[in-house]
Amino acid sequence: MNNFFTRIISAIIYAALFIFSILFSKESYVGLLTVFSGICIWEFSRIVQSKTVLLLIPVLISTIFLFFFKVIDTDVLFYFLVFCILHSLYLIIDLYSKNYIVRNTIVKFFTSFSYILLPFLFLIFLPFIKGIYEPNVIIYVILIIWTNDSFAYLVGKNYGKHKLFERISPKKTIEGFIGGLLFSIMVGLLIGKYSKLFTMLDWAIIATLVSIFGTFGDLVESKFKRQANVKDSGKIMPGHGGLLDRLDSLFFLAPFVYLYIHYCI
Repeated sequence: MNNFFTRIISAIIYAALFIFSILFSKESYVGLLTVFSGICIWEFSRIVQSKTVLLLIPVLISTIFLFFFKVIDTDVLFYFLVFCILHSLYLIIDLYSKNYIVRNTIVKFFTSFSYILLPFLFLIFLPFIKGIYEPNVIIYVILIIWTNDSFAYLVGKNYGKHKLFERISPKKTIEGFIGGLLFSIMVGLLIGKYSKLFTMLDWAIIATLVSIFGTFGDLVESKFKRQANVKDSGKIMPGHGGLLDRLDSLFFLAPFVYLYIHYCI
């Protein structure tokens, strides 16, 4: 029972801090996500057992600074986006293999750069639509993630019979995945109906991307942890584990949603 209340209190503090930072200002949003990404890089460095990965923290801060002050051309950001998406797709395909993803220091550093740093960059840039900060974009994406996770759990628990990736995540089922996807699309349509941001079709597509790649993001992180033989990425959130455990879906899906919102709408 004590663990239950610990989880609840920890989740409330985390959600309140996150939502407040998103809504307060663009500076608080960027600042919090920069801190979050730095913590996730630190947690991942412990998973892959490489202190060299920590060098990515100053690289992350410098890159964010250079892009926001337009020192680096936006065309470079597009190349980063293509590279990031290709690497994310590789990690998804690699779920089907039993090979170790990280093997030596160079691969660990490269993987950390492509798996965490770049996706966090696109998560930070995601709500800046044509240079204007639109905090509701992130709020709606988080709402869809919550819907997907909640209904994937409920549907999977009550109707799940076929495992999605039993070797990596024994509790996830195909039925749960489909349930989470369908309810996510329903929420996306509701957002599109009552929000001035994008159309109902756009939000249905965004919800589909969030559901699919959010699920894969959770699976990819689970594979990293299984390979490292650890249960949680850290202990920063009492009762929940590490920050990487809480954000694995959000930052993994960010490049795909960024691509659709910034290049397809």
